[in-house]
Formats: sequence, C-alpha cells, structure tokens
Amino acid sequence: MSLEFDVLKGKKLLLASASPRRRELLGKLDVAVSQAHLKQVDENYPTDMPAEDVPAYISQKKAAAYAGEICDDEILVAADTVVVCDGQVLGKPADAADAERMLRKLSGRRHLVVTGVTLMSPHSQLTFSEKTEVEFAELSDNEITHYVEKYSPLDKAGAYGIQEWIGYIGVCSISGDYYNVMGLPLHSLYMHLKRLVEVWM
Repeated sequence: MSLEFDVLKGKKLLLASASPRRRELLGKLDVAVSQAHLKQVDENYPTDMPAEDVPAYISQKKAAAYAGEICDDEILVAADTVVVCDGQVLGKPADAADAERMLRKLSGRRHLVVTGVTLMSPHSQLTFSEKTEVEFAELSDNEITHYVEKYSPLDKAGAYGIQEWIGYIGVCSISGDYYNVMGLPLHSLYMHLKRLVEVWM
C-alpha cells in the first residue's frame, strides 16, 4: 500500500465474515483488513419484516456481537446478502436440492440482490443497504444441475455466484453494483468510509 494513500487515516478494517469473497473484495480497496474472530450469530428475523430490510437487520446483529471489543484503530465491517424474488428472501441453500429449487425459481426472471452493511467504531455505528437488479435467462434443468454439482454454491445467497459459470451463461442484464451481487457494495462502502472517517476519527 502506498504511504501517500491512506483513506482510513491509519485505521484498519476488521471484517466480521468468513466469506473469502468479502475478504478479497475489501482488499481491492487498498486498505488494511484483518479477520475478526468469528462468532455465532442468530440470523433469524421478524416474519413480518419486509424482505429488502432483512440484510441490514442481520448485519446489525452481526456487528452487535462485537460491541465493546473494537479497538480505537479499527472499524468493524459486518455484512449480509440475500436474494429477493417475489418478495421472498432466498438466503443460502440448505442442500443441493434446495439450491436447484432456488435456481429454477430465478430462471428467466428478474430479482433483487440486497446487501446490508454495518460499520462500527468504538464510538459510532452506521448501517446502509445496496440493491442490484439481476435478470436471468431461462436455465435448463441440465444447466442448473451441472452448476450445482460442479460449483457447490451452498455458501451463496440465492444459490449462485455471478462471478462463476452460471453468471457467464445465465445473467442477461444487471442494473446496479456488480460487486454487490458478489456480497459487498464496494462503491457505497468506500464512499461511506471516506465520509465517516472524517466524522468518527
């Protein structure tokens, strides 16, 4: 990292996620990133909560698990991503059959990918959400089965990774932040960090 470039003004990001994709994406912002000690968090949410509000709510729960543990030189980043189709939340599939069910639901249709992010310092907290619309082409049963068996997308919301084979052959169009679909809205995150470092620090 260049000594001249330090958007965090000497602070480092503490990522509260086991996702290798989020770790990789954060690193692309040319900021110092450390992995937080992972904690088990109850990711249930109120049944009457609007689907698009769920990721922000869960990101706040993830951040809350670290309350009182953030050092003065750290900013915690907690995030959650879901796919929303027909007002229904599609999280990570339970198994291969569930993954195939989700992909059949998304086939030939538009859906939203929503990521909620909570930033927390020892003194303040901020939560925001980003939405991206994705349209899939019609997927054959053979294509769906091939993807699920070869790429095992059980760790991905909506049972797909746009950066994988299914994205190459299936995604017709996208409106919004591409990286949000991967699990972290980099532009919004960067802009929030730039503004908030000035306020918090």
